[in-house]
Amino acid sequence: MRILITERIAEEGIDYLKSNGFEVDAKYGIARDELLEIIVNYDAIIVRSVTKVNRELLDKGPQLKVVGRAGNGIDNIDVPFCTQKGILVVNTPESNTMAAAELAIGLAYCLFRNIPKVHTAARNRDFRRNRFIGNELDGKVVGIIGLGRIGSIVARKLIGANMKAIAYDPYITDEKFTRNGVEKCETLEELLERSDLITIHTPKTAETYGMIGEKELEKCKKGVRLVNAARGGLFNEKALCEAVKSGHVAGAGIDVLDPEPGYDTPPEKQTFSNPLLELDNVVITPHLGASTMEANFNVGTAITKLVAEALKGEMVSAVNMPPLKGGDLTQLKPYIDLAEMLGKIYYQAEKERVEKLEIVFSGDLVEKETRVISLSALKGFLEPIIEEKVNYVNAELIAERMGIELVESRSSHLDKYTNLLTVKFFTKTRELSISGTVFAKQELRIVDFFGYKLDFEPSPFVIAIQNIDKPGIIGKIGTLLGSNDINIAAMQWSRNRRGEKAVSFVSVDGEVGDDILARLRETEGFLRVSMLKL
Repeated sequence: MRILITERIAEEGIDYLKSNGFEVDAKYGIARDELLEIIVNYDAIIVRSVTKVNRELLDKGPQLKVVGRAGNGIDNIDVPFCTQKGILVVNTPESNTMAAAELAIGLAYCLFRNIPKVHTAARNRDFRRNRFIGNELDGKVVGIIGLGRIGSIVARKLIGANMKAIAYDPYITDEKFTRNGVEKCETLEELLERSDLITIHTPKTAETYGMIGEKELEKCKKGVRLVNAARGGLFNEKALCEAVKSGHVAGAGIDVLDPEPGYDTPPEKQTFSNPLLELDNVVITPHLGASTMEANFNVGTAITKLVAEALKGEMVSAVNMPPLKGGDLTQLKPYIDLAEMLGKIYYQAEKERVEKLEIVFSGDLVEKETRVISLSALKGFLEPIIEEKVNYVNAELIAERMGIELVESRSSHLDKYTNLLTVKFFTKTRELSISGTVFAKQELRIVDFFGYKLDFEPSPFVIAIQNIDKPGIIGKIGTLLGSNDINIAAMQWSRNRRGEKAVSFVSVDGEVGDDILARLRETEGFLRVSMLKL
C-alpha cells in the first residue's frame, strides 16, 4: 500500500513505515494541482496543518482509507465527508501539547519584556535600555480561553510564575478547574474584563472563529496583551490591528494567521502580506507551535504508527470514531473482535431482511465503553451484503441509509458468565439472537446460536449445520468431509429437545466449496448448511 506525506515529519516515522512494507512518497510543499492529480494512487495521506484535505481532494482519492494529521487540530480536514466515505481520520493530540504550551508562554514573556524589540535594537547597536522598560508577569491575571490539554499546561506553568489563572471553557467540568488551580469564569466577558494577559487554546470551529473581535477587545483592560498559538482566525485580525494601533491592546503574540503564508516559500518569492506584520508591538512567529525536536519526533513517529495500524485493519483511536483511550482500546479489543464475529453470522446463515439490531451488554460489560463494540457488531453484520467498504467509521451511516435501527441495552445480572455480549436480529416476522463471552480476558466463545446453547471457540472457517436430532449425523459429517480431504479442527453440537432439531458447528482448516456444501444439504437428516467465514 502507498502512503503520501505532504508536510515534514520525523525521518524515523518514514523509516518505520518503510520497514513495515509500505511504499512512502514524501512530497513536502507539493503544489495543489499536482496533489489533486496523484492522490488517486494512494491508500493514505499524512498532513500537518497546511494541506487541505477537503471534498475536492477526497473525491479524487478513491483508494484513500486513512487520513493522518501529524498534530492535534483537524480544521484542515473535512471529517464529516471522510466519515461518509468510510475514511478513517487519525491524529496525535498528545504529541505536541508541551511544545505548543511553551510557545504560548514564550510569546507572553516576549510581550511583557519587549524581548524581540530589544533584540532588534541591540543588533543595530542600540543599547539604550531605558527605552525598553517592560512589566512582570508576577502577580498579574492570565485569562485562558479553552482549558483543554494545552490550556491546562499553560495554566500550570503560569501559576508557577505566580500569576493568577482564570479561564473560560463551557465544556470543561468544575472538577478540572479545581484540579488545575484555575478560577472558573462563567462568561467570556468576565474573563476579558479581568485579564492582564489573554491566551487562547481552542479548536477553530464555527463557534470559535473570530470569537475575539472588536466588541470583545473593547471589553478588555486597557494595556492587555493577547497570545494566539492555537489556530489562525480565532482573533479577528483587523480588529486586533486597530486595537494595537490605538494603544488599547499593549501587544500581541501571534503564531498563527488567517490565511497563513506559504511556510516553504523563500523570502524572494513570498507574496504574503498582513497589516499585523507592520506593528512593532506584535510578535509574529511562523506557526512554530509544534516545531521542537521533541514534538517533531513524537508527532512523526506517533502518526505513522497509527496510519500503519489502521491500514492493516487494526482498531485504532480515530477522530471520527467514539473516543477511546489507549488502555481502553487494549481492554476492549477481545469484545470488539467478538462483536464483529457475532454480527457476521446472520447473513451467512439467514436471508430474511433485518430491520433492527439490538446489542445487549451484560455483566462486567455494562461498565465498559460500549459504543465501539456496537459499531463492530454492525460492521460485521453489514460486510457480507455491502459492496462498498464498511468500517467502524461509516457502518452506522450505511445502516441508517438502509433503514436499519441500532439499539444498545444493558443488564448487570448474569448467572453463568462474568460478561455476555448478545446481538439480536429483528425481522418483520421474528427475533433471532447470538451470544458470546470472553474468558480469561482474551478467549472468545460463542455460547448461544439462535437459541441453541454452545461453548464454541470461533475460528476463521466454520460449517454451521442444522439437522434432525438422530443417531449417525456426526458420522455422516466426518465421512463426507474426510473423503474430500477436509480436516475437522473442532466440532461442537447442541440440541434443545431430544429427537427434534440440533445444530453443529464444525471448524475446518479452509473454506469449503459449494459442491461439498450442496452434498451436505442433500444428505438425509440435514436441514440447513451454511459456510461461515469469521
